[in-house]
Amino acid sequence: MRNLNKIKKLCVLNCCFALLLFIFTSACYALNLDNLKANLIRGDYRVAINEGEKLIAKDSHSDELYYLLGLGYLKNGNYLRSSDIFEVIIKEFSGSRFKEEARLGLGDSCLLRNDLARAEESYQELLKSNPNTKFKAQLFYRLSEIGFKKGDLNQGKDYLAKLKEDYPLNPEVKQNRDIWPVEKNNSDFYYSVQVGSFSNPVNAANLNQKLLSNGYPAYIEESPGLAGSKNYRVKVGRLSFLPEAEELDKKLKIQGYPTKICP
Repeated sequence: MRNLNKIKKLCVLNCCFALLLFIFTSACYALNLDNLKANLIRGDYRVAINEGEKLIAKDSHSDELYYLLGLGYLKNGNYLRSSDIFEVIIKEFSGSRFKEEARLGLGDSCLLRNDLARAEESYQELLKSNPNTKFKAQLFYRLSEIGFKKGDLNQGKDYLAKLKEDYPLNPEVKQNRDIWPVEKNNSDFYYSVQVGSFSNPVNAANLNQKLLSNGYPAYIEESPGLAGSKNYRVKVGRLSFLPEAEELDKKLKIQGYPTKICP
């Protein structure tokens, strides 16, 4: 009987220890996830990425962790890695509450590396899976952007018209310099080369100053981001002709800058 009681006590102690270990591990994971979020908000994308990769290495996998890590890589300019991570959410977390965000993130990662076909496919898939998605305005804007970028003026105009008709108060409609021009002969139309996009204005200012000190006509454009936030895009040049922009883009790429040409 004594031995039986000892065994029972040991079982209870082991269960308590396992419960405490689970609570402690969960608390540490939540704390690390909060640190990752805080670094993303501050614009410390490299630190956020390191936090996320450490958690994954410890087998602390969750759809939220993957989404935050993908967002970190996207903001840091590693578009290939971010698209891979967003695809993990789409393929391996069937009931994820971040599935729509992952679709949008995948499309953005492809768009930023100029894979227009794959970007459009991801955006259209999101619209198809949920026609009333909360990201509908952003999708119209991006699909319009793709249309103008690939020379399909009808697509560009159609989605731009839908955006203005369905979401007239959307910040992207008000931000005229961020909306793609309807006509190519618009006198305000020009090409520029985007060198960086930041949620932290200090990071944008630092890059802008570096470019200016190297003799580039750099400037910062402010545009609306998700959830009321702002993006600060560092751009170079206001050029009338595409070949000029392509030459500038090539020069900046050789110097190691992650760039894209913006009409």
